[in-house]
Amino acid sequence: MDKTREHRDLGMGRPIARRDFLNGVAIGITGAYAAWNGISAEAAPVSTMAEAAQYPPLQTGLRGQYPAAVEEFERIRQGKFTQFPVADSELHEEFDLVIVGGGISGLSAAYFYQTALGAEQRILILDNHDDFGGHAKRNEFQYRERTFIGYGGTMGIETPYPYSYCAKALIKELGIEVERGAEFHNREIEEKHNLGIGVFFDREHFGEDRLVAGAGRLPWKTFFEKAPLSEAARKDLIRLHGKNPDYLAGSSEAEKRAQLARMSYQEFLLKIARINPDALPLFLGEGGRNNKRVDTMPALEAARHGAIGFNGLGLKFEESFNEGSYLFHFPDGNASVARLLVGKLIPAALPGKQSMNTIVRAPLDYGKLDAPDSPVRIRLSSPVVRVQHDGPAESARAVRVAYRCDGKLRGVRARHCILACYNGFIPSLLPELPERQREALNYPVKVPMMYTNVLLRNWSAFEKLGVSAISAPGMYHTDCRLDPGTTVGGYRGVSTPEEPILVHLMRNPNKPGLPRKEQNRAGQQELLSTTFEQFEFQIRSQLGRMLGPGGFDPASDIAAITVNRWPYGYAYTYDTLADPDVPPEQRPHVIGRQRFGRVTIANADAGAAAFTNQAIDEAHRAVQELLVHEGLT
Repeated sequence: MDKTREHRDLGMGRPIARRDFLNGVAIGITGAYAAWNGISAEAAPVSTMAEAAQYPPLQTGLRGQYPAAVEEFERIRQGKFTQFPVADSELHEEFDLVIVGGGISGLSAAYFYQTALGAEQRILILDNHDDFGGHAKRNEFQYRERTFIGYGGTMGIETPYPYSYCAKALIKELGIEVERGAEFHNREIEEKHNLGIGVFFDREHFGEDRLVAGAGRLPWKTFFEKAPLSEAARKDLIRLHGKNPDYLAGSSEAEKRAQLARMSYQEFLLKIARINPDALPLFLGEGGRNNKRVDTMPALEAARHGAIGFNGLGLKFEESFNEGSYLFHFPDGNASVARLLVGKLIPAALPGKQSMNTIVRAPLDYGKLDAPDSPVRIRLSSPVVRVQHDGPAESARAVRVAYRCDGKLRGVRARHCILACYNGFIPSLLPELPERQREALNYPVKVPMMYTNVLLRNWSAFEKLGVSAISAPGMYHTDCRLDPGTTVGGYRGVSTPEEPILVHLMRNPNKPGLPRKEQNRAGQQELLSTTFEQFEFQIRSQLGRMLGPGGFDPASDIAAITVNRWPYGYAYTYDTLADPDVPPEQRPHVIGRQRFGRVTIANADAGAAAFTNQAIDEAHRAVQELLVHEGLT
């Protein structure tokens, strides 16, 4: 098909954003605002682009770590700020604590510091984005006189690890009653319309495009008979999804574990379970957390998490811990957790007593975040470029922090500094760190993520096809699901197919065949070099191919698109294939997070776990290290 015609048929020429978002450009009329910012003219709110800039969740198009938020990174890495770039005479502001990064960890650190030393403590939080929350990002759409809210990053607060007393106490203090999560979860559309999970078999990997509904509901033999598979692949997939033989018969359980720890899940499937290679594409989207795909995920880890193929090996795993009661999530994911923290730190921005029952709809005044009379201030769109002690680290009385704001380099001085940004960036911000610590901080490679929210005018195509979620292992986005919204805090979820709805698409960019960290680097570069127009084309094309048989038209059924790209996404976690087996105290994240003078480190990277409770715990540790260092506890 001619490319121009293909783009036209997909709706690429319709009045919806096809360009990267540029901060600070006011259009001034509703239609132009809509065309620029990813909202159709019908969907556009009655506001100007400048007004949306005052309320960042309304901005659509390319979000997450958008270009302006990361444009300073390369200059910092190249050593442009080796010398502190702001003269002492220009350091007009002084604080007790400066925090670099306004995510969950940075906000929690401010809360713990203020709780320990008193509400009069002057705290400044600097963030490179135009919104706080880090990966906890809120996407908001106004359409047909109704607000639709989605999550653009981290979704929930559950974890496979125990919550510490500290993390539990903070969640409770914020007014989140996790035990009530089941009350708010909107399962109405699945139950009322009998929707389930489908698998999309794409023509590039399976010979033709075909959506097969009923995964996990239909008998696997019936399900795979509907799929476009070779007879050999179908036979092997039915075998794998049933009762498997002991593929490692003759080995002890300890020997089996050792073997599985040293091979990838892909190697197990091909060489041990001996599936036909034609069946392997079904596992392309398979993997664990943090971009451990079928070719990089250890087989032992796959077995522990219940992947198919292992049930005949006789392995007994300890019962996996799960904070089941923490399966709570707001419509905007952890963005509401961040908002609750901001309400504690800067009450003027969120007046009144906020809790889980009010925070989703509570109006937040961004103009109050950096008020001069507030003890705690959040300064957005202010990327930090350099951190330096006033003198030798262990004897210095203060820390200087340089950042860029409104195109100008500025600086502040503080008694303490907490780096709540990601580990790999810290050696460039603070080059005086000891070499061993610098190497440890550079060891992990952040996991690239892409969370996209697409506002549809209705979801009748999903109903006709009998699916609420689609696994698409060979496609650009490997996961697509309706997001009916949690009915909580005055926010109403979606229930009927005629209603508009958000569709959540997820992609972990990678390059199969490379080691996991190299795959992460390749994914980072892919996200950084892809334009919004290219993202939009992939979104429209994939939704059209998957949902077309249900009557979906990507040219007319899409009302808005928000792409949250996270080239520097989730915390890196260790595995038995890619990382050396060393004692816990020798792990890079432990070495990297050591206090350096008046500077400590708080982020999920410092715990090598991409969980909300880990971010909170690391914030608490970082604050305690500062207090102990000065004898303030």
